[in-house]
Amino acid sequence: MRNSLLNITLALVLVCLVGWLLVVGRALLLPFVTALIVWYLINALASGLRAVPLGHLRLPALPALLIALVIIFAAAMFVFDLVAANLTQLARDAPGYQARLDQVFANLSEMAGLREPLQTRDLFPQTSLTQLVTQAASFITTMAGSASLVFIYVLFLLIEQSTFNSKYAALFETPERAEAAFAIRAEINRRVLHYFGIKTGVSLATGLLTTALLTLLGLPYAALFGFIAFLLNYIPTFGSLISVIFPSLLALVFFDTYGPFLVISIGLGLIQFLLGNLVEPRLMGASLNLSGLVILLSLAFWGAIWGVTGMVLCVPLTVVILIICAQIPQTRPIAVLLSADGNVGLPLQHVEANGEKAASVRD
Repeated sequence: MRNSLLNITLALVLVCLVGWLLVVGRALLLPFVTALIVWYLINALASGLRAVPLGHLRLPALPALLIALVIIFAAAMFVFDLVAANLTQLARDAPGYQARLDQVFANLSEMAGLREPLQTRDLFPQTSLTQLVTQAASFITTMAGSASLVFIYVLFLLIEQSTFNSKYAALFETPERAEAAFAIRAEINRRVLHYFGIKTGVSLATGLLTTALLTLLGLPYAALFGFIAFLLNYIPTFGSLISVIFPSLLALVFFDTYGPFLVISIGLGLIQFLLGNLVEPRLMGASLNLSGLVILLSLAFWGAIWGVTGMVLCVPLTVVILIICAQIPQTRPIAVLLSADGNVGLPLQHVEANGEKAASVRD
């Protein structure tokens, strides 16, 4: 009994310590976590390039990595420049849009018979619309400024990745344990790659359709809102809602009539509904096996710790925690609570037993 209480106490202390380190070390951890994501994407793209046949040959590993590295960073710098330019221009135009929005709210409040007219500060109580856009532009500029540090991290990860497997195997006492750990890593890689692959495809389709619709209707900053829709689509539940609100508000003040506002609101909402609730679940299937409530709690937790980056990464991070907890008998109940249906597979001891049994059969 005492040992159980001691283990629970130590576990709680460890969880609190890890949470405190994640908050305190945010400035140091976020560039490295971003570098890990970029490194992961580069290897995934390089694997895809090597799978493309070039006659009777295949692209060697090193050229594939270099091409993937150039593609990823060139695309990132292009997007950062485009978004920063659009946000800077939007920040200049924001005061006029805010005045127009206050006038629209006053007219709507008068039509609704409200005693006190609705104002922009009711939607953004902590800051003005101009400050909000300026802060967003500053965030993008800061992210672009840390790109050099991320690039250095990625280079070192690419240089040292050839030794990762040998180091990983050396962490375990027996070959059976190492084999089980490699199996866990492979499962994590499979699920995360499946999630990011489908999510990126759906997000890209969402961004392109958003840009096309706004361009067709003549709304400015269509590329910016398309990128915002692409990025926010990675945030569960709330991301799609936010990506509809901002272009709809701009349409409300940019056009003289309410027709384009209704078309944009309904059109963007329809795009989000079709892709997010019909296409994506069909493609994703039950591969994540996460409870919907757990996803919302994970969104709040990682968002509080790491901001927007945490919101984007909340699902894959929770999937990794579920898989690891499911393979350790002591933490298996946590994995069951995190899962959608309680089916989390066999724990590590069964994998080890099977590995030992297979080894004895081979001997």
